[in-house]
Amino acid sequence: MIGLIQRVKQASVTVDNQVCGAIEQGLLVLLGVEQGDDLEKLKKLADKIMKYRIFSDENGKMNLNVQQNGGKLLVVSQFTLAADTERGLRPSFSGAATPSLANELYLAFIEYCRSQGLEVECGQFAADMQVALINDGPVTFHLQVK
Repeated sequence: MIGLIQRVKQASVTVDNQVCGAIEQGLLVLLGVEQGDDLEKLKKLADKIMKYRIFSDENGKMNLNVQQNGGKLLVVSQFTLAADTERGLRPSFSGAATPSLANELYLAFIEYCRSQGLEVECGQFAADMQVALINDGPVTFHLQVK
């Protein structure tokens, strides 16, 4: 399971010209689900994202996590993160989870983060989404649980 996280001042996701999720300060989480991913990996990645210290403390050091900073999450499904780009000039998605498993784990990820006390907005699974953001820093990290 892969999470590409970006510290944002604001972010939104739009489907069919309608904003379906938006946050101010927090994390944009692009979530990729791979074959073999399960609830254990989901919780491990979610906990890491929620506890990852990438917000500045009073001394300007990256020492606070999203919850300590009072931020929110915007979670967007992103199957292209599971692409194999090792060979050729066209990505292979053979390692990506099936759509049914990916959707199940995507929804479970959102609910798990909410159950941990975070305010979570989200995109729409398998939709053509437009994501807008103001990256703060920019600060972007690729997190993966195998």
